[in-house]
Amino acid sequence: MEARAIAKHIRIAPRKIRIVADLVRGKNVGEAFSILKFTPKVGSRVVEKALHSAVANAEHNNDMNVDKLFVSEIFVDQDSTMKRIHPRSRGQAFKILKHSSHLTVVVKERA
Repeated sequence: MEARAIAKHIRIAPRKIRIVADLVRGKNVGEAFSILKFTPKVGSRVVEKALHSAVANAEHNNDMNVDKLFVSEIFVDQDSTMKRIHPRSRGQAFKILKHSSHLTVVVKERA
């Protein structure tokens, strides 16, 4: 049995969230929450919310034991990119790319 949570259209670049996602992959849920609580990265809040949602889905929908859960999969996909123009001198225009991402967290019960 597995439970998942998906956070879509996050306005943080995928490479910034992947740093935090790599920290909690394969860890127990309690240990993952304590790692995320003390990680000073912008993506740790988003990952913590998605992990909390996945744990709630496991407990409510699948009647899983919360104490035995671990993060089996966590991955970040790239979403659409907003393109903005920044005017520069002599009539030039530089592109600003604002990346966004999708986060998927899957938790399973340890046997």
